[in-house]
Amino acid sequence: MADRKIRIGIIGCGGIANGKHLPALYKQKNALLVAFCDIVREKAEKAAKQYGAEDAAVYEDYKQLLKDESIEVVHVLTPNRSHSFITVDALEAGKHVMCEKPMAINADEAKKMLDASKRTGKKLTIGYQNRQRPDSLYAKMEAQNGTFGDIYYAKATALRRRAVPTWGVFLNEYEQGGGPLIDIGTHALDLTLWCMDNFKPKYCVGTTYKKLGSKFPTGNDWGDWKAEDFTVEDAAFGFIVMENGATVMLESSWALNMLDAREAVTTLCGTDGGLDMNDGVRINGIRCGRQYVLKPNLNAGGAAFYEGSSDERPEDREARLWLDAVINDKTPFVTPEQAYCVSRILDGIYKSAKSGEPYYFN
Repeated sequence: MADRKIRIGIIGCGGIANGKHLPALYKQKNALLVAFCDIVREKAEKAAKQYGAEDAAVYEDYKQLLKDESIEVVHVLTPNRSHSFITVDALEAGKHVMCEKPMAINADEAKKMLDASKRTGKKLTIGYQNRQRPDSLYAKMEAQNGTFGDIYYAKATALRRRAVPTWGVFLNEYEQGGGPLIDIGTHALDLTLWCMDNFKPKYCVGTTYKKLGSKFPTGNDWGDWKAEDFTVEDAAFGFIVMENGATVMLESSWALNMLDAREAVTTLCGTDGGLDMNDGVRINGIRCGRQYVLKPNLNAGGAAFYEGSSDERPEDREARLWLDAVINDKTPFVTPEQAYCVSRILDGIYKSAKSGEPYYFN
């Protein structure tokens, strides 16, 4: 079983495929990339030539790819709007699915994916690779060991000063469902909820802003955008109360006039200690009546929780553990239930921002 090759089909051969999934899968001894699909055929052909098996097939229609019964796993790497229906179709076709984050364009579509996974018995996971970073894995292990006690306050941070993605459809609300909240805020929220082991939200209050989309010159890291193309928010913030009373603050922006730019990090505050990622990982608490700060050296060795070499990249570890879950029938590292919770909260923040009222989860 350990040497079995998993035949994989790729749907969507754009930036996230070439920047993350394809290089990571190509390194895995159990992966065989046998099919590539993109509405721009040239992209699929290029990916197949660089990463595919010798006889890899190329498609423009993903439904044709799904007809190949030899394919066991499909990676859905398309814009957010199509995550749901492609994933559901793939699950119904008998494939296990890795879908890039966010799970879907909104909570209703994410629920369809979760239901399809349960109905078909096929595995579904979402690409939250920031869980696989050494600092994230260490934070999770400390939380599991009870270092922080009852975590009742946390902050999920994904803030950029001027790093608006100007390629693809990132600025298109119809295709993506939103801006930085659904793009990078989703990573920070997932990381935070996972470290807290708390996926039961009660209500949230959200605000979104479109303040900088028409200010030129932009000073943007990736160059100016066209004002008419910028149809999403440039910043979004959420106040989330969980069923057990814990509070999570979520802050996300592609462009904010601030210097403390940090992305996909968390702050945890509990009854026995706390953690932040302001300078690596820092743990604080009280010991023998004195305040202390512990800064572990994440470059020296590894914890038992960290499976793999110290130089394994997060996306490589994500791919390895995903294939291991398929081959050995394990629960995926990121479960669809967890990802659905993240989508519910993101959706709630957007709805609260639009209505000006708190959004309550049923």
